[in-house]
Amino acid sequence: MHSDTSKPGPHSSANRNPLFLRLLARLMPSRDMNSARTMSRARKFIAYYRPYIPLLLADLACAVLVAAGAIALPLCASYITARLPELAQSDSAIVQILTMGLIMVGVFIVQSLATFFVDYQGHVMGARIEADVRKELFEHCQKLSFGFYDRQRVGQLMSRISNDSLWLGELFHHGPEDIAIGLLKFGGAMTVLAIIDPVLTGLIALLVPIAVIYARYFNRRMNVALKTSKERIAAVNERVEDALGGVRVVQSFANEGEELRRFEVENRSFFESRREGYRSEALLWVGMDGFAQLVTIMVIVAGAIRILHAELTVSEMLTFLLCVGVLVDPVRRLDNFIRLWQEGATGFVRAMELLEEEPDIADRPGAEDIGQVAGAISFRDVSFSYGEGQEAVFNRLSLDIEPGQFVALVGSSGVGKSTLCALIPRFYEVDGGAITIDGNDVRDVTLASLRRNIGMVQQDLYLFSGTVEENLRYGRPEASDEQVMEAAKAANAHDFIMALPQGYKSDIGQRGVKLSGGQKQRLTIARAFLKNPAVLIFDEATSALDNESERAVQQALLSLATGRTTIVIAHRLSTVRHADRILVLTPDGIGEEGTHDELMAADGLYACLHRVSASI
Repeated sequence: MHSDTSKPGPHSSANRNPLFLRLLARLMPSRDMNSARTMSRARKFIAYYRPYIPLLLADLACAVLVAAGAIALPLCASYITARLPELAQSDSAIVQILTMGLIMVGVFIVQSLATFFVDYQGHVMGARIEADVRKELFEHCQKLSFGFYDRQRVGQLMSRISNDSLWLGELFHHGPEDIAIGLLKFGGAMTVLAIIDPVLTGLIALLVPIAVIYARYFNRRMNVALKTSKERIAAVNERVEDALGGVRVVQSFANEGEELRRFEVENRSFFESRREGYRSEALLWVGMDGFAQLVTIMVIVAGAIRILHAELTVSEMLTFLLCVGVLVDPVRRLDNFIRLWQEGATGFVRAMELLEEEPDIADRPGAEDIGQVAGAISFRDVSFSYGEGQEAVFNRLSLDIEPGQFVALVGSSGVGKSTLCALIPRFYEVDGGAITIDGNDVRDVTLASLRRNIGMVQQDLYLFSGTVEENLRYGRPEASDEQVMEAAKAANAHDFIMALPQGYKSDIGQRGVKLSGGQKQRLTIARAFLKNPAVLIFDEATSALDNESERAVQQALLSLATGRTTIVIAHRLSTVRHADRILVLTPDGIGEEGTHDELMAADGLYACLHRVSASI
């Protein structure tokens, strides 16, 4: 879905139909929102049709043919039955009846072809819009900052992208056609009925408001139940993802029973919400079917009485009953539309809530490509906390890192080592002060160009489903096979990769489940090596390696660090003893800095940390 669909132009169909927009806005389950946002969402809903206007118009044209055919058949039947006495005296009676029969067959064929188009191409249009919405949601999620994901649960987001967009596709398809067919059939049938017998038609019209009030009441009940169901199925998805993703931990603690209990709580809550929804839906179905049956019974009884009084003929009664049968379909379509509307509109609101989530971090207006950097990094009076009311991680922190310098960050857990590194590529925004690279404030350059110059191996390892080669090329998709191998060798990963069943083509499973912790760590390091950035950041990059692998990676790290700015965080201080500078972070800022030998000679904070590390 192109981004411009969210902003209809001045000549779009959305803007030419303010009455329809107001009606759509009233239908949106959003009583808690202000009218401006509701109208904005209504415009957004209509805008999704814009790329498919020709298909939508063709779908609506076929819907008109379906409705016209439904009205034409009773009229044809009325023509035959009304003229039967006259035809009985004619020598061409059979020919005229057969001719009318052929006309009816022609109407049936046109109606069938139109119905096929509506059901097939209409569903295709709905599926395309569904795919557009899902793409837009996924694309938007990629732009949201780390801070957003710190507050959200992945299971809830997955439900919005997958489940909610699925129902949206059905609504986008059935909504226009059900409204068009339903209104045309209802209007056409009521017009014919009024011509035949205004009195009976008036009796039918008296029942319509009752049916509408009934439908609206259960419509609101379904809305509440379906919105609750969507929230609870998201909680079920989250519970499943959490339990299956951590199945090794679950089984190692023999906690299968506890996980089943926790799953059952969420599953039962979802079931109860569905039961309430089905109860409201069943009552709605009963009411709508009951309306159709009551109308039929009323027509039969009242029509028979009017025939006895010679106020209605038998042929008119037959036509009346056939048209009443046509009225049943709009009632069913109304019921289907209400069901789809509740499923789709609640999903649409949930999707819009996600799309309206503004990224905390985005390119400033006029942001420029930083180009290739040398790697000079400066912190100037930087202050930062993870949210309002939370304790500051940094308060007016200042430091300078020269291009090509190898800097190590050490200190106790929680002093902000990982946070400091996360601020450089703008994963989080500083509260005060500035961070610059080569003199450029990181907020004044594009995020893409900034992060293109920075390679990170984070503490939280993540490998994608696929092969070893695919995961390595994530660092540089255009890299040659030789470059991929060189990066793997630099990270001491080539030998174990070649020992896998298919070497670099071996599948590693979801999140690298088929590899050991050390192997996964080395692949993430190789991925960063392949990117070949000007600035390298290693956050506990050797924490999962055995001693032999750690030594090999240390050598590779030292050679790779030549000529580029490298920042390493490590609790195992043997990793950083060759650093050009070691910064000791404390809750109050930088407590010490210097080389390994200088800090050991000073016998201060670093020396204390070193003794603790050596004793482990």
